[in-house]
Formats: sequence, structure tokens, C-alpha cells
Amino acid sequence: MGSPAQIAARYQSSEPIFGAVATGILQDALLHMAMENEQYLSQLCDEAGCFKETCIVEFVFLLSEKWSLTESARYQAIEIFERFMLTLTEDFSNFTRAKVEESSCASVKQQIKGIYVLRLVSSVQIASKLSFHYSIVNNNTVLEFLKSLGLSYTTEELLESELAILKALHFQINVPAPFAYVEMLLEVLRYNGYLLPTRELHDMCRHLLVLTYLLRSSIYDTLLKASIETSSPSELQLAKFVPVKEDLMLLAVGVIGGSSFLLNPEGWNQVMEYLSDTTGISLQSIIEAVYAILKHSVGSAVDDY
Repeated sequence: MGSPAQIAARYQSSEPIFGAVATGILQDALLHMAMENEQYLSQLCDEAGCFKETCIVEFVFLLSEKWSLTESARYQAIEIFERFMLTLTEDFSNFTRAKVEESSCASVKQQIKGIYVLRLVSSVQIASKLSFHYSIVNNNTVLEFLKSLGLSYTTEELLESELAILKALHFQINVPAPFAYVEMLLEVLRYNGYLLPTRELHDMCRHLLVLTYLLRSSIYDTLLKASIETSSPSELQLAKFVPVKEDLMLLAVGVIGGSSFLLNPEGWNQVMEYLSDTTGISLQSIIEAVYAILKHSVGSAVDDY
């Protein structure tokens, strides 16, 4: 399917317009997103994030590109599939009373092996309908794609797949996505007078966020080991780290900080302070996130600074 860098390079979209939002609306929107993020983190299960593997992310990104979906739809598709699979994981664990050492994620994957790809494609199709004024993926397009993979389904089965996901998520599918957090914080940076052209920074953030999702496992492994200062985390430490991996605000500041560093190292410290003051995330935490992202996306060059 191509290397992470090749996939990231394929993403092109129209330029955004910054500065059009009134200050009061901007503050209210940022506060709402912060509260939404905190609420989500407070309800996480231990398996959160285990259905964001590189192969899943790569599949969704390439399929979304094939179907010309918006940036937000691509990430929402991943989040929808992840949350749907977690509901199955919870149901499976409750039904079987699985032992602690048993991998619920692996068990669920095995249980729905025959329809795994169908549910993943249905998640992409559902996400496309959330941005209805752009490109909506119709049933014929989906059926033709599945057929190209050697999978034969009827329209009725496709509709049943979508409905299964919708019911499992109680029809709450307009879930927060990381790209929205990135764009909101970029708007705040522009408002605070950051000198680097925001559109240029926005473009770099888009590419770096793609890489961060594709390299998610390695990036968060580095971040975990840095936070606990050991290469062998315990089960308890792994469990406590789950909210860090799922924190969309931390991910957004890490991506913006990394992008700012790549474009303008001289003004990087100022951006870090802006981001810390705006989000309440400690400067040290942001720096660690930026380092982990850049270490795996651009290599050892970051160690020189």
C-alpha cells in the first residue's frame, strides 16, 4: 500500500480560511471541545486504541483517498470503527467472562473474522455521510469495492452492516476527531499573532497527523517509556497510559508543535508557550509529545536540537 511518507504525500485539499471566527465563538468552541475530550477520556476502557493498528489506519486512509473523502471523514471513520469494535469487545468479555490475561481484542477479531472488512468499510461509508455536502459513498460504490476484494455482499447486507454499527453506538456517530482539534488550535494561534503563515502550518500539520496515525504504536511507545523512565512498563503503567494515547488535545498540540518546529525552529518556544497556556497541558508534556512524533516521523535529526 506504500510507505507512510508516500501515503502522507498524497493528501491534498483546498486551503482553509483562518480569522473568520469571532473571538467569543472561538473561546466557546475551544472550551466545548476540551470538555468533550475530558468526558471521553473519563469513560475509556482498558482496550481503547487497540483497533487503531497501522494496517487499519492505512486501509482507511487509502480507501478514503480513493473515494475523495474529507480530512475529517477519514479520522471519523477510524474513530467510528474503533468505538464499534470496543462495544463488541465489552459484550464479548461480559458474555464469556474472559480471563484477564486473554486478549479481548484478538478474540473479537476472530469472532467476526468473516465480516471484519465489511464493518470497516461500513464505518468509512457512515463517516462519508457526516460530511454530506462533500462526497457521499453510495451502496453501489461500496459493493463494487468489496467485490474487487473477492467479497460478495448484497445491498441488504450492506444496510444491515451500517445499522449494526449505528445501533451499537446508539446512533452517536458524530464523534470527535483529531483534525478538528488541530484546526481549532491553529485558529487560536492565529488569533494570538503567531507570525508563521497559518496555512503553511496547517498543511504541515495535515501531513504530520497522517504520519502520527500510521506510526502511532512506535510514537506512543516512546512517549510511554519517557514518562515512566523505564523500558519495561508494568500492566498498571500500561493501563494508566491509555488516556494519554487517546487524548486528542495532547495529540493536536504535539502535531502543531512538531510542525512548527519543522517550519520555524527559531519561533518554536513561543508556540509551545501558546499551546501550553491555551490547553493547560504542561510544557514538558507537550515537548515530550513533539519529540516522540518527530523522532519517528523525521528521524534522528530532531536530536540535534
